Amino acid sequence: MTPEVPLSEITLTCNPFYRYKGNKSEEELETLLQTDTIKEFISYSVGCMFGRYSLDKPGLILANQGETIDDYLQQVPEPSFMPDDDNIIPILEDEYFTDDIVGRFKEFLKATFGAESLAENLEFIAGALSKSKKGGASPEKVIRDYFLKSFFKDHAKMYKKRPTYWLFTSGKGRGFNALVYMHRYNRETLAKLRTDYLLELEAKLDARIGMLGDESAAEKGQLGKQIEELMDYDAMLHNKSLEYIDIDLDDGVKVNYAKFEGLVGKI
Repeated sequence: MTPEVPLSEITLTCNPFYRYKGNKSEEELETLLQTDTIKEFISYSVGCMFGRYSLDKPGLILANQGETIDDYLQQVPEPSFMPDDDNIIPILEDEYFTDDIVGRFKEFLKATFGAESLAENLEFIAGALSKSKKGGASPEKVIRDYFLKSFFKDHAKMYKKRPTYWLFTSGKGRGFNALVYMHRYNRETLAKLRTDYLLELEAKLDARIGMLGDESAAEKGQLGKQIEELMDYDAMLHNKSLEYIDIDLDDGVKVNYAKFEGLVGKI
């Protein structure tokens, strides 16, 4: 027996020498660990947004099928951060809704660390997600891009292709995206997703096109393509919403997720 155990054999996930394979420098390993830690923190924040977790009480809060905000408030009567009321959190290219995920994330940071350190924390998180900051993009833009393009992939990977938060998305153009927490899903969720978010977004994009002048032809064209994608998605979502789909979590994530094929992101 020897106390001199190689760092790569100390089996703690917080040990980058064990967690990451390959011949990497200590600096590279620490950078990888910082990025993954930030992604785990973001995942926890999304859990708090849905009421799965709470800043005020350890462990799982809403973790049984069909539980509601009322069930949450029975366990956490005076939350320092209130979960989303309708179990739908939009992820879009801009802040079109009051419960936009980046806006909610900023509120989470304020509740966790204080409003006075918000800018500093956004800067730190964006730096961990993208060292290059995509050519000088603002911290909020970097964080929004992460939610748009990478969060669900990381979440599905973390949960071994059995995601807890389901991504409803209109497709490759990412014109419409929203997360839904499966434990709070009910047979009215799709109808609410359509009427309160998808159709509202269509109207807002259409209004935005009407405000643009001839000099903004490129932006008009891009918005037009997004609206076309939303209309195609609306046709599918409308049909599915009329089925009033029930799920049974005892059947497992894959069986239930498959019921929404064509509406949700691939896992």
